[in-house]
Amino acid sequence: MSRFTAIDFETADYGRDSACAVGLARVEDGRVTATGYRLIRPPRPCMLFTDIHGITWEDVENESPFGEVWPALAGFFEGIEFITAHNAPFDRSVLNACCAAAGLAVPPHPFVCTVKLSKAELGLKPATLSHVCHHLSIPLQHHNALSDAEACAKIMITVEQVRAEKNNS
Repeated sequence: MSRFTAIDFETADYGRDSACAVGLARVEDGRVTATGYRLIRPPRPCMLFTDIHGITWEDVENESPFGEVWPALAGFFEGIEFITAHNAPFDRSVLNACCAAAGLAVPPHPFVCTVKLSKAELGLKPATLSHVCHHLSIPLQHHNALSDAEACAKIMITVEQVRAEKNNS
């Protein structure tokens, strides 16, 4: 089993640098060993997606910006093999934009997409997070960054278990 961290961002507006929440779930030996959730003050007070994730400007206006939040989360990335996300291109682009805006280095780990793996390894279509979680009986409070990250971690664990079973047969 791999060591990895699942990540999920919620954003305030269409700018990829507008993270307003991050959820993290670290996995070792096939189980979630640590989780983290932080609200983040985005660079602009424009909260276009409150109707999706429920986060308002009042929720984040007194939170720290990404550049102050991110370094405290470094432990989630120590000694891991990869980062996983459901729709990894989105979360990778948010991480890259937020790190660039804050002058921080992006974690060097490759990203693995559980949308692609849900289709390819589990044969699930559609491969939306809610559909995959329903199929795998994974609890989900969709668009809560921590719940989404934990769900992604559990999907990745399932994919690794399926791969191990295929290799043993």
